[in-house]
Amino acid sequence: MSDERIEAATANWAPRFTSQGVDPNDFGRITSGLERWEDWLDAWCANGDMHADLAREAEEHGRPLSAGDAWVRAALSYHFAKFVWMVDLDKHRDASDRAVAAIREAHRLLDPTAERIEIPFEGAQMVANLRRPPGVERPPLVLLLPGLDSTKEEFFRWEDVFLARGVATVSLDGPGQGETGYHTHIRPDYEVGPIALLDHLAGRTDLDLDRVGVVGVSLGGYYAPRTAAFEPRVKAVCAIGGAHSFGELIADRPSISRETFMHHSGAQDLDEAQAIANEMTLTGVLPKVTQPFLVIFGRQDRLVPHEHAERVAREAANAELVMYPEGNHVCNNIPYKYRPLAGDWMAEHLGEAAR
Repeated sequence: MSDERIEAATANWAPRFTSQGVDPNDFGRITSGLERWEDWLDAWCANGDMHADLAREAEEHGRPLSAGDAWVRAALSYHFAKFVWMVDLDKHRDASDRAVAAIREAHRLLDPTAERIEIPFEGAQMVANLRRPPGVERPPLVLLLPGLDSTKEEFFRWEDVFLARGVATVSLDGPGQGETGYHTHIRPDYEVGPIALLDHLAGRTDLDLDRVGVVGVSLGGYYAPRTAAFEPRVKAVCAIGGAHSFGELIADRPSISRETFMHHSGAQDLDEAQAIANEMTLTGVLPKVTQPFLVIFGRQDRLVPHEHAERVAREAANAELVMYPEGNHVCNNIPYKYRPLAGDWMAEHLGEAAR
């Protein structure tokens, strides 16, 4: 009988893996062969190594497109090896570094104009990946915010949704996320990260910073409206699968999610984790979100009750709720519905609707 932690990971996040670009055959082969959660990271890293080898072989034969696609698959494998795996933090960090290196190889081959942005932040630094749509001289910009266990390395195909619509993307590892999380912890006032990022980008002539949007997924769906509430440079906001008040949810999360929150928040025990989570609420914040606000949610979400989305839409000044009856967490079981909607809506509100 497989480990309950493996069952939790596959039951809650399987559609996320494949919607982000993990091959369904890889997912089925790896997860069906695992019996111990302790073996999860090594199995996924081995899959990443296989795709990295395919990438090198393709490039040696002068096939950069095939090589770049393989590097994206490698980055995703390394990322999902450690996303909620807290068994050995040295191996967790090594897998994180390999995901970062792999996505940089993918950028080199598939989008050589992509930039790694390093932002000074409270004595440390935040890291983001900036990509611009080809043929658009001064595009609007959308900030893509990860959640509890996602990072910028997971977002290559998500970024493509906006790039295809003429909108530049900057995927941010904010406080407690990805590379930035090496030196920082989750904080309820996450908006300090996106604000510092926009300050850092100010003055660039290749981006229209008068047309900025923000999109957050999962816990990023809490971070996105907070950012809009306290940053007037944000002109439109979209939250997908986000909670209204995270403290109401953490006790019922799978054990691997609670362990992940403890790690990224710096909590020493579950009581401290609960105290931090209790501060992560949109109560009193949502009336400050006056920008156009799209809330996307799946009624079948097993991690965040749909009532949270209804509360968010009700309390915000200018919100529209799209509730998919069949949708799961972040609606990753229906990416062909929520992704075009998010991309089109954001492009329209940032003035790129003609593309």
